[in-house]
Amino acid sequence: MNKRLNREQMAARVARDIPEGAYVNLGIGLPTRVADYLPPELDIFLHSENGLLGMGPAPAPGQADPDLINAGKEPVTLLPGGCFFHHGDSFAMMRGGHLDICVLGAFQVSRRGDLANWHTGAPDAIPAVGGAMDLAIGAKQVFVMMEHLSKQGECKLVEACSYPLTGVACVHRVYTDLAVIDLRDGELLVRECVPGLDFDELQRLTPVRLTDARQGDIR
Repeated sequence: MNKRLNREQMAARVARDIPEGAYVNLGIGLPTRVADYLPPELDIFLHSENGLLGMGPAPAPGQADPDLINAGKEPVTLLPGGCFFHHGDSFAMMRGGHLDICVLGAFQVSRRGDLANWHTGAPDAIPAVGGAMDLAIGAKQVFVMMEHLSKQGECKLVEACSYPLTGVACVHRVYTDLAVIDLRDGELLVRECVPGLDFDELQRLTPVRLTDARQGDIR
C-alpha cells in the first residue's frame, strides 16, 4: 500500500484550509487534533458544543485544568478573550448558522454528501450522536476527517450510506489519509492525493466514481 498520512498529518492538512476570522467547531475524536496545528498568529475562534468559544490547543503536560474540557471530555486551553457559557446557548449558535466550519469524523460519506457518524447499527455499539446533527445542518461548511478505508478494508466513501444518517447532503469536503476530495452536486472531485498515490489507484480503492480535479499533490 502506498504511503498514507498519519493522523497528525491529516490534522495539519485540515488546519491549512481554515481561514483567519473563521468560527469553527472541531468534533469529538480525530478532529480535535486540528487545534494543535492552527497558526497562533491567526484569529480563529474555536467553539465546543459544551459551551466554549475561544478554545486553544491542548494544554502542556501537567498544566490541564480539570474544569476546562471540550465536548469529548479532553482538557483544553482557553485563549485570551475566550469564554464559556450554557450549552443551550452553545446549541443555539450551532443551529442558528453562526459557525463557518465544523470538522467531523465519519463512518461513511455518500456520493451526494450524506453523513453517517453516530452509529454503525451493530448490536453491541453504543449510539453517541452528541451535537453532530446540529453541526451538520447548522454549520456553513462541513469538513469530514476520516481514514479512507475502515479496519475491515472497506472504503468509507460510498454510493449510499448503509449506517444511520447524521445529516443529508451536508458534507462539503472530505480529508482522508489518501486524498482531499470536494463534494459538488453528486460529484467527488479529487483535489489532492498523497505523494506516491496515483489517481487510478485511488479510484481502485474507492467504489464511487471520482473526478480528477487536482492542482497539485499534498505537500
